[in-house]
Amino acid sequence: MVYLKTTAAVRFIAFSVCLSAGVLASAASAFAPADLAAWQDRGSGQQPDSVELARLDSLRRTFDPAQAFAPLELPPPSGTRAADGSPGESYWQQRADYRIDAELRGRTIVGSETITYTNNSPDSLVSLWVQLDQNLFAHDSRGAQRARELDVEPRHGGFFKGGGFRLSKVMLEREGEPRVPEYRVDDTMLEILLDKPLLPGGAQLEIEIDFEFQIPRNGGDRMGQLRVDGGTIFQVAQWYPRMFTYDDVNGWNESWFLGQGEWYLEYGDFDVQLTVPRKFLVAATGELMNPREVLTPDQQARLADARRSEVPVFIVEPDEVGRRESRPEGEGPLTWRFRAENVRDFAWATSDRFVWDAAGWEDVLAMSFYPAESMGGQFAARRFGDGFANPGSARGLGAEFGTSGWERSTDYLLHSIRHYSRKWHPYPYPVAINVAGLALGMEYPMIVFCSWESRGAFLFAVTDHEIGHTWFPMMVGSDERRYPWMDEGFNTFINYYSGIEYSGGSPVLSEFFSPPRIAMEDRQPGLPILSHADTIPEADIGHLAYGKPAAVLILLREQILGPEVFDEGLREYINRWAWRHPQPADFIRTMEDVSGQDLDWFFKGWIFEDAVLDQAVAAVSVDDGVPVVAVENRGGIPMPVRLRVVFADGTEQVHDVPVSEWQHGNRYVVRLETGKRVRNVQLDPDGVLPDVDRSNNIWGRGIIRRTPRGS
Repeated sequence: MVYLKTTAAVRFIAFSVCLSAGVLASAASAFAPADLAAWQDRGSGQQPDSVELARLDSLRRTFDPAQAFAPLELPPPSGTRAADGSPGESYWQQRADYRIDAELRGRTIVGSETITYTNNSPDSLVSLWVQLDQNLFAHDSRGAQRARELDVEPRHGGFFKGGGFRLSKVMLEREGEPRVPEYRVDDTMLEILLDKPLLPGGAQLEIEIDFEFQIPRNGGDRMGQLRVDGGTIFQVAQWYPRMFTYDDVNGWNESWFLGQGEWYLEYGDFDVQLTVPRKFLVAATGELMNPREVLTPDQQARLADARRSEVPVFIVEPDEVGRRESRPEGEGPLTWRFRAENVRDFAWATSDRFVWDAAGWEDVLAMSFYPAESMGGQFAARRFGDGFANPGSARGLGAEFGTSGWERSTDYLLHSIRHYSRKWHPYPYPVAINVAGLALGMEYPMIVFCSWESRGAFLFAVTDHEIGHTWFPMMVGSDERRYPWMDEGFNTFINYYSGIEYSGGSPVLSEFFSPPRIAMEDRQPGLPILSHADTIPEADIGHLAYGKPAAVLILLREQILGPEVFDEGLREYINRWAWRHPQPADFIRTMEDVSGQDLDWFFKGWIFEDAVLDQAVAAVSVDDGVPVVAVENRGGIPMPVRLRVVFADGTEQVHDVPVSEWQHGNRYVVRLETGKRVRNVQLDPDGVLPDVDRSNNIWGRGIIRRTPRGS
């Protein structure tokens, strides 16, 4: 999803347009500052005092070669997870298939579902855990209580009296025998107790649940209701009881949904029937199975034309919205039927005010649904006046996009699908949908929600980010709650290169990826990237889950491995773990396997620790007539060194020092092997590293200060 962050110095947008368990938890806590309780309480306005900040900062700046280059304490390889980072020969995962019937009644969803749960594990299960995410919005939920304790209005709030699920039936059926089980609800978790264990090796049972809930007005900036001119847009997500993941690492991954941490879900097939008022259109995960029942003949023909065109075709034109003839003849509600195969979730949106356009690329149908108010330029001006032409222009998010609005959304979808398919892995689904509404930016399989107010470069960026989540975590199904960097960070990383391709050379909104930005955010002690989403202060989630992990992967690609090797490694990681559940160790081991390099030192410093990078020119002297430059590592992270020397006669030398030289200590001496007089010296002359103190990167006079990338 997308995150908007405001600081005293700058308003910055970091994407997501938004501690570990087991051995990794031990490793993370060992590398993190000793006492972060005060830091984690920043959401309540409490700040560590200056003495404590100084102590924490000294820890992250201490360089110990023995520790920096020691092997990472990763979980040992097993039958389910191999030493090379691939799934082991005995790898398994569970499966959950859903049949759901639901109806929109006013502002209430009434539904019934049947979950077919398959136990592929080697364990006998004595209970089943189900997520009740809508319960977050109850006024007395744990998330609401936490917000009151911190005295904040969280972005992921929306609590109200009457919020949450009402369950009218919970039933099990096994081998044709139905029974009402004993169960208990704990906030956003439902535990179903089994009268006899669900045996390993593929045993199945069915869970039947009847539910209803009121749609929140603002459901945590991920779903909700939006009033628009003449109607309402409903974005519906986290809307049905769904299974927690049971895996080979932690068993059941049950945890309360507190709002910020996202999900870890099983794959399965969905057959969903959605009944809405006749005048409403529906966009949803999956393929529409009954177009003849819910679309007019003209709309069916236009949809067929759109599949053959890379230029968007209107299925419902702006001037047709709300007209009786734009819906099939008849009275009463319509039921839309969708099927989605091998997905981890299902979301949908419905409105009586949707403009709908579509276009095709290969076997993918890209579609956008939006109100006429979201159109920019001539479209909005023609209907609403000049004031609607470009309401996002004040954000300064890229004049090159002009006054464009949502009429460009499908073009953006097509670009993203083409780029990611060609570079990383083919888009795996038959449709890709962008829906304008209340949510700033949120991702689901085959469908994403973006703000109806987005325009220009920001609309491109948020669309590109949200559909990029198809690859992480919709395809590569990581644990978002424990490891938010493995979906948001990876996705923000691939967005960087997508933006470069789209703009023809420069990343879109490039300042948010820049080394100076990351360095600025890193100057204060904090948490490591390897942090549980719910332990990260809301003010820092954009940095630790999005911007910094993306910048770290850019460093690994461009400064350590090189694009060819890195890209081969990431593609191999995707191929190995598509529709599976990787852990951090699986990614690290895959990159080491493909590259043939020990990268523990890199991941330890940048991912597991809250260390900083601070390279410095310590001294320039002459030894027996030869200029000598002493370089020091004054931070906790070792990195290769690039040193540019300008001599008095105007000539230059560039020296590259490999990272292995830091194994011997925090000081390295470069002999220049010339008798020339040195005029100036500069470390990282191209500004590619997020060095927290660039003032000590230079020595001498007449420095040519090259602007760091993205500043």
